[in-house]
Amino acid sequence: MADILSAVPLVENYTSVSTAVGVEQAWRYMNENYSRFQIATFGSGLVHFVSYILISLPSVLFQFIPQMQRFKIQHDKPVTGANQWECIKILLVNQFIIHIPFYLGAYFYCELVNLPFSYETMPAWYVTLGHCFACLVIEDTWHYFNHRLLHHKSIYKYIHKLHHTWQSPFGMVAEYAHPIETMLLGMGTMWGILLFGNHLILLWVWMWIRLIETIDVHSGYDIPLNPMHLFPFYGGAKFHDFHHMNFQGNYAPTFTWWDKIFGTDIQFKEYYKMKEEEAKKQK
Repeated sequence: MADILSAVPLVENYTSVSTAVGVEQAWRYMNENYSRFQIATFGSGLVHFVSYILISLPSVLFQFIPQMQRFKIQHDKPVTGANQWECIKILLVNQFIIHIPFYLGAYFYCELVNLPFSYETMPAWYVTLGHCFACLVIEDTWHYFNHRLLHHKSIYKYIHKLHHTWQSPFGMVAEYAHPIETMLLGMGTMWGILLFGNHLILLWVWMWIRLIETIDVHSGYDIPLNPMHLFPFYGGAKFHDFHHMNFQGNYAPTFTWWDKIFGTDIQFKEYYKMKEEEAKKQK
């Protein structure tokens, strides 16, 4: 038994080393066989599309798992196959048409600042994660104020109303939006890259983290052990789901501080305080 236990760290070390070697080989192969244009445009598009599908998949599957229904936030608004197909059609347009300027912009930005692509120049993982957190803060600020603008009565029905087709959202709804909204709010994801861009890996890891966040808050499920709630001030699905149900308030996508500062979370707090009082009366 002692021999087996002593071998565990070796197995874990071997696994981590093997993973690192695999990532290095794949990254070197990409740089050796594809141009910077292909990597920055088609590569970024592929990373985004595949990540979006994989990250959205759990919330799509949850509706078929009875045990997960106790975590559903709005039980009275089930998602139907017709609803999902309608969502997918808009998503495909956004993914393969509306997002093209972002991928082309990523290439021109990489060339303008001569952004490194090589494995040797890749920064330490903790540097990349630190920059991604800074990108989250910047994007959250941009999104809050522009999201509030899109809710102005003179603008709402022409642009943002499309996203609010889903009063009870599910994961894939995250990027179901009017092209103008996609362009306007999508700009928020680029400001951090412009400030902290030091390698292509930051662009891709940040894209992945942002997708995890936005799909999570649109999932429609408030899961207690969700690791995203380890982030201080993280709003999560419960916070953003109320925005879709109420159409007002809770404008920030990730953190709660802007809504607290400007008092746009008051209705959210009052609603859940009322629900808690009703639950106490029923006991």
